[in-house]
This record gives sequence, C-alpha cells and structure tokens, in this order.
Amino acid sequence: MAGDFATDGAALGAPVTAPPRPVAQSGMAERGEPDEPAPAQREGVTFPEGFEAAGVHGGIKRQRPDLAVLFAPDPCSAAAVFTTNRVKAAPLIVTREHLERSAHRVQAVVINSGNANACTGERGLADARAMAVECAGLLGLQPDQVLVASTGVIGVPLPMDAVREGIRRACSELSPFGAEAAARAILTTDRRVKQTHLEVPLTGGRVVRIGGMAKGSGMIHPNMATMLAFLTTDAPVEAGPLHEVLRRATDASFNLITVDGDTSTNDMAVLLASGKAGGAPLAPGTEDFDRFSEGVRQVATYLAKEIARDGEGATRLVEVRVRGARTEHEARLCARAVAGSTLVKAAVHGQDPNWGRIAAAAGYSGAEMDPGGFSIWIGSILVAREGREWPFSEQAVREALGRDEVHLAIDLGTGGRAEATAWSCDLSEEYVRINSSYRS
Repeated sequence: MAGDFATDGAALGAPVTAPPRPVAQSGMAERGEPDEPAPAQREGVTFPEGFEAAGVHGGIKRQRPDLAVLFAPDPCSAAAVFTTNRVKAAPLIVTREHLERSAHRVQAVVINSGNANACTGERGLADARAMAVECAGLLGLQPDQVLVASTGVIGVPLPMDAVREGIRRACSELSPFGAEAAARAILTTDRRVKQTHLEVPLTGGRVVRIGGMAKGSGMIHPNMATMLAFLTTDAPVEAGPLHEVLRRATDASFNLITVDGDTSTNDMAVLLASGKAGGAPLAPGTEDFDRFSEGVRQVATYLAKEIARDGEGATRLVEVRVRGARTEHEARLCARAVAGSTLVKAAVHGQDPNWGRIAAAAGYSGAEMDPGGFSIWIGSILVAREGREWPFSEQAVREALGRDEVHLAIDLGTGGRAEATAWSCDLSEEYVRINSSYRS
C-alpha cells in the first residue's frame, strides 16, 4: 500500500446517523466453520443503491463457498490500495491494469477464496485475466471493467474449471440481497462473516449509504496483511477524491491492525461509488465531503477491528492506545509495536500483568519516549507511572486481561499531544496449530 500512515482516524466531520452495524452473529464457531447464514436482506456491500452481489461454492474448496461477485449495473468510480509486499499476487497486477485502462470506471469485482494465485508466474496472470474475461462476458462488460481478487494458499495454480463454474453460478445469482453470501464466500480461516453498513446525512437532507465486507484472520500486519476489503457507496464521488478518501481511511484502520506480523502478497482494499444517491459530486474541502470521508473511515475501522478480533487462534481483541507522542507518526509507530509484540500478545492470552513487556515494545518502537516519564494502563488500572511500577491489584489486572476486549494505554511522557490507536489479538497455542497445517 502506498505510504505509511497519513491520517489520525479522528472525526473528519459530523457524526453519521448510526455506528456501523455488524451482521447478526450466532456465536464463535469452530475454526473453519463460520456461523450459519443470516436471512437475506440489504446489508453490507449491497446496502448502498446500485449494487448486487452473490457468493457460491464453485469447487475450489471441498464444501464451503469460494467464489463471490460484486456487480454494479452502471459504471462506478473506483479506487484501490494494495499490499506493500514486493511479491504481489497476479490478481493485484491485473486489477491495477484494469483500473488504469478503464480510467477508474468499473462495474464488477470477482473474488475467489481457497487459492491466492500468488507466485504462479505467467499462468497466474493468464488465469486472473481469464477470471475477468469470464465475468465480463456473462455480465455484458468489457474485461477492463472487472477487478479481480484472490485469497488462500500461495504457489498453487488456480483450478480454473472450478473457478469458471463458480463465476457462472455467482453471476446467475446476483441480487441486492446477496451481500451476506458474498461476504461468506471470500473467507479462508475466518470464523465469522465480516460486513457492516451505515447511512451518512448530508446537508440539505440528502443521505448517502456506505457498506463493506472484508476477510482476514492470519498473515495480518499493518500495510494490510492477508486481507481483502470491499467498500461500496451510492455517494457521487469522482475517482481522484475517492482514492484519497480510501487511502486516509485505510491508514487509520487496516494499516493499524496486526495478528502475527506477516504482510501478505494479496492485500487489497477497493472502494466503489455508484453515485445513485444523486446530486453533484462531493467536492474535497466541503462539509459533505468530510462527513462522507468520516463514514468511510468508520466502516473501515469496524471491519479492521473485526479482522483483529477474529485472528487465528484468538480469544480476545486487544486495543492499544498511545498518547503523549510528539507526532502522529510516532504515536502510530508505538501503537503498532505494542500491538504486534509477541510477548505482549502472549501475556494477554495468559492474563499475565507483565507491564514491562508493554514498556519494552514502546521503547523499541522508534517513537520518542521519556524513560522516566511514561505511564501505562491495563484496562482502567494504572500499572506504571513516571517510568516505574505503580501499586496495583494483580487480581484486578488479570480480570482486565481476561475480558473479550483488552485495553492497553501508554502515555509516552514527552509532553506531545499526538495520539493513535492500533488493534491486535492475543497469541494462543491454537495459532500454531492452525499454521502448522495450513496447506494440508
């Protein structure tokens, strides 16, 4: 992804009418067995006007859904950001080509799970292009109007007969009520569907809608990790401003999560704007544009936190808040370092009140820190002040570390006013089990 953190995640405008709304969940299922499908409704990526979706089983996986299509009957403005990994999967290369050739005006995204189509050479590029051609032919589009995404095992060629069958089935089942099925079809080791949507009130009584879906559970680290995210809106926004909105939202959300420190070959976030809400295009520098930008950030942040919460083997979400930094960049460096620390994550899993691990991670993060002036909280409990331990109840801290959401906070003590928040999860034995047999 281009750049490294450029926004602070603070509100850019007036609040939206409601916080992002998650899909109804049936509880945590066993790994590899996501929750049962919810009743069909307009939600997620099809909540905004002008979008249809479908998710089906084509045969890439043994039984679970593995092919999704997102479709707009009319051309949309499109923006995308990609992994910074030097090794990029074929679909990323093809998607970049198609964005350039279509002048960022597209109508469909085809996504497969179960196979990353990465490190597959010229055959991989040909297969990614063939996915776009197949989808375009069925929907009456030009191939350049179709974006392509894949996730799964690296280094294995796509089973194209199964992929084509999945595309045919998905295109025949497209519906404004297909968001949940599409969100399910893009999962790999995820335990739950990740989607949300909201409405944003603009001046003059106009309302725009924003929706999104994502996948990600392992190989998760800032610069997007092995994750895919697809956001839609019916707001009228040109491609250039839309890209800036997506970049800023990504920097404040997906680039501030980590599960295991590995950045994937397939990371991609896409934002499509149908313009179906009507009216003049939203212009940067206006109140309406700021409100829309804040809505996109909220959707992206919700999805990012759901990815961290659903980390492979995870039992709880970890939120790391840093304040007292000299600059926003340094605040993010520190938050990322603490959230990504293997020792911190293991301590959270074991409910060990070892605040020294938090201090150590902050100290090596690259952020300026006053060794004699920093403070640390676990939950609401102050455990270190002015660089040394502060009296606390170990039992109370253990209870704070055992909650579904664990909150860690650090004041770097520099007198600065910059802040940042990052999200992670605990590190368990289950993570090792999952990743010791991912291929097999």
